[in-house]
Amino acid sequence: MQTRTALVTGSSSGIGLACAHRLAASGMNVMLHGLEDEIFGQQLCEQFAKYPVSCAYHRADLSDVSQLESLISNTLSHFGGLEVLVNNAGIQYTAPTEQFPPEKWDQIIAVNLSAAFHTTRLCLPHFQQQGFGRIINIASVHGLVASVDKAAYVAAKHGLIGFTKVVALENAAAGITANCICPGWVDTPLLNDQITALAVQNNCSTEQAKHDLVVDKQAYPDLVKPDAIGDMAVFLCSDSACAINGAAMPIDGAWSAQ
Repeated sequence: MQTRTALVTGSSSGIGLACAHRLAASGMNVMLHGLEDEIFGQQLCEQFAKYPVSCAYHRADLSDVSQLESLISNTLSHFGGLEVLVNNAGIQYTAPTEQFPPEKWDQIIAVNLSAAFHTTRLCLPHFQQQGFGRIINIASVHGLVASVDKAAYVAAKHGLIGFTKVVALENAAAGITANCICPGWVDTPLLNDQITALAVQNNCSTEQAKHDLVVDKQAYPDLVKPDAIGDMAVFLCSDSACAINGAAMPIDGAWSAQ
């Protein structure tokens, strides 16, 4: 993988950052992406100095197609190529369907689903020309099952899995694979507020609240480590995974097995 370059959207923290680290550790150059400013991006790139690879950062609002196009073109020009696309960026908002703000619906669909379409359509001609490409979409267990109050998120993640299958069918003979990873509860800072609120509600410790949150959905009684998602992404880039295509692979502690 020494000559390969990966773009990971939403890689300034959480799952995206973990994926970027694991890909870099495997020998790939990495383009990081987030909404933070360039100073933050430079500091983020310093974390990758320990790997024998190149790293850069590009700020872009993925709900703006022109900024998204700049992200792809900048990645190609900076590294001179691109082999791996990881669509990880995502946002969330919860409310009952009849109370769901239309602007939040539009924003979630734009970032969680449409952005993956745009990055993919822009990368595919390059992948097709070189006869190789790996598209890894970080969906969610909510691409396989639903939960209340998450109409836009569930719709976007279900749509992302369907879109991935189409891309896989269209490009399987061209050396290109497209797959989804579907995480359940993952140990990222995004869960902190939810865990704290549950601890207050149940008058218990944060550790107990975390356990209760997880086992309410998963048989595996612990949060999934972000590195586990990154390691799966690395495997999907390997030659051993060349026939894994159009798949939606849960890493969800048996959540979706129920």
